[in-house]
Amino acid sequence: MQKQQKNILVIDVGGTHVKALATGQKEPVKIDSGPKMTAKKMVKQVRHATKDWNYSAVSIGYPGPVVHGHPLSEPHNLGGGWVGFDFRKAFGRPVKIVNDAAMQALGIYRGGRMLFLGLGTGLGSAMIVDGILEPMEVAHLPYKGGRTYEDYLGIRGLKRLGKKKWRRHVARIAEQLKNALEADYVVLGGGNAKLLKTLPHGCRLGDNATAFTGGFRLWDEPEEKAKWNRPREPEATTERAATEAPKSRADGK
Repeated sequence: MQKQQKNILVIDVGGTHVKALATGQKEPVKIDSGPKMTAKKMVKQVRHATKDWNYSAVSIGYPGPVVHGHPLSEPHNLGGGWVGFDFRKAFGRPVKIVNDAAMQALGIYRGGRMLFLGLGTGLGSAMIVDGILEPMEVAHLPYKGGRTYEDYLGIRGLKRLGKKKWRRHVARIAEQLKNALEADYVVLGGGNAKLLKTLPHGCRLGDNATAFTGGFRLWDEPEEKAKWNRPREPEATTERAATEAPKSRADGK
């Protein structure tokens, strides 16, 4: 008996936009967010924007720590009401919530031990080992001179250091964490990853669009998860490699 395909609505919640894409749709919808975007308002606007879409489950990438599928704290750049909000009731469908960096990491995973670092306003991080996703909070660990990893690799560090020094710290930190966590490879994602002229050794470039693939994958069955393991090409350090990243597909493959 053939298993019926599950249609998933994936929501990537950000400080400036909320983006949503469902199985079978070609283009995501984009909704302005910001300090007035509460959890209730997000659900209302997403449901309105996707009212003609057919989906049976929801994945949400949340810009903050998530424990056991629930936001642990309110997001810094959005309105309130996220902690304790009943997303399942609001959408009327099963919902899975993960940290946004973890969702992006899951979308680009290709097997083995992968470390993901999201270079954006802050510093997102996640580790996937043999298909098991483990969100991390590396950002606020001490790094150098009384400052944290996020103080160097986040937007504040980029502005303080300038691109040249920032790139050096990206390479240094990526190598340190790769060795400490015994990762097979590191994926550098987030909006500022495009500022890297070359990729550090053992690294590959991520793509924000893979967050949608990660959201689809959250609902994969074991036999589907087995397909995540693909042959990994040698990690490149050329300028051309820093412009290439896999594209997201609405079928999550």
